[in-house]
Amino acid sequence: MRRFIFYSVLFFSISIFASDLVQEENDGTPIYDKIVGDSYHKLQFKMSIYEALPKKGEGIRLGIYQAEAAYGKGATEKNMFRLEKAVRKAKKYDVQLLSFPELYLPGYTLSPGEAKAVAEFKDGSSINKGKKIAKKYNMGLLLPYAEKVKAEDGALKYYDSIAVISEKGELLESYRKTHLYGQQERDNWSFGDNTYKVHKFFDFPVGVLNCYECEFPELSRILALKGAKLIVGPTAADNYYTLPNGKRSDVPYPDISKLLIPAYAYANNLFFAYSNRSGYEKRGKDEWHYRGNSIVSGPHGNIITAANNEQDTMLIVDCIPGYYGMTHPAPKYNYLKDRRPDMYKELVAPKVDFIKGGYTYPKAIKER
Repeated sequence: MRRFIFYSVLFFSISIFASDLVQEENDGTPIYDKIVGDSYHKLQFKMSIYEALPKKGEGIRLGIYQAEAAYGKGATEKNMFRLEKAVRKAKKYDVQLLSFPELYLPGYTLSPGEAKAVAEFKDGSSINKGKKIAKKYNMGLLLPYAEKVKAEDGALKYYDSIAVISEKGELLESYRKTHLYGQQERDNWSFGDNTYKVHKFFDFPVGVLNCYECEFPELSRILALKGAKLIVGPTAADNYYTLPNGKRSDVPYPDISKLLIPAYAYANNLFFAYSNRSGYEKRGKDEWHYRGNSIVSGPHGNIITAANNEQDTMLIVDCIPGYYGMTHPAPKYNYLKDRRPDMYKELVAPKVDFIKGGYTYPKAIKER
C-alpha cells in the first residue's frame, strides 16, 4: 500500500513534484494505474533547510538522490544524463554535496561478465564528465560506479567504487568497497583495501561508506575519530533478492535506516545519511525491489527527513553540528573521549568464539 507521510522537519518541510525527471517504464516495474505509476517517478523534494546556507566549515547542505535508475544496455549513458539533470535541480536549492545510490551508473544487478564489460578506469569518460559537472555547478558529488584497475602484474581487478568528487571538480578518492555483501558481490568485485578517509567539502569534514559497510559500527567510529561530522553511505538495499540457487531469500533484508543509522549517528555525535535506490531492477528472470529507505539522521539520533519508499525523491538537509548540543549532560565527557583503546584488543583478535568451536578470520581476503 502506498503511503504519503510527510515528516515534520526543522524550520520547514516542502514537497514539490518535478515532471522533467520522469523515467520511462521498464519490464521490472509493476503495472499500476497510469497516474499512480507515473507519480512514483516524479521527483519529490523533502527538505530540512535554513534560510541561509551553512557557513563555510561549520556545516553543509546535503542532497540525497533516490530514484529508480536505468539498468541494462546503455544504463551508464542514461544515468549520466539523469545525473546532470538532478544536479541542476539540486543547484536551485544551493545543494553543496549530492549523493547517488550504490553503483548508480551501471546498475547494481550485474553478472560477473556484465560487471567487467561496464567497468571504467577512474580517469575514464564517466568520471571525467562527473568532475566537469561538479566544477560547473560548484557542487561535490558522490558518484558510485564500477571501477577497473590494472594491478602491478598487469591483471585487471574490478571494484564496487564511489568517485568522491570535490566542488572544484577534483577526484579526491575512488573509494573501493571493503566489505562485500553476499556471493553475488564477491563474484563480481574484489575487496577494496583503502583506508577510511575524511574529505573536505566546502571545508566541512565528510566520511564515505558503501552500503553494507554502513552496518559495521567499527567503520563509522573510525571516521568519527578521524573528525568526520557527516557520513554518507550510498547503498542498494532491497527487500527480497534471488539467491545463487535461484530461490528467493527466506527473509527480507533488514531495514537498517531506522535501526542502525540513527544509533550510529548518536553514538558518534554526527550526521549520517543513507542514500538508497527505489523501484525495481531486473536481470534475466531475476528482479530486485529496492527499499527506497533513504534517510538523514542527526547527531542526537533524530530522523531529520526520510524518503517515501516507492517515490523518486531528493532529500535536502542542512547539516550543522553547532546547532546540536552534546548527547550527555556532562559537557566534558562523551563516547569518543571516554574510549579506552587499550581495552579493545579483542576487537581485532584473529580468533573469536561467537560460534561453537570458534571462528578464525582469514589473514587476507581471497581474491577472485
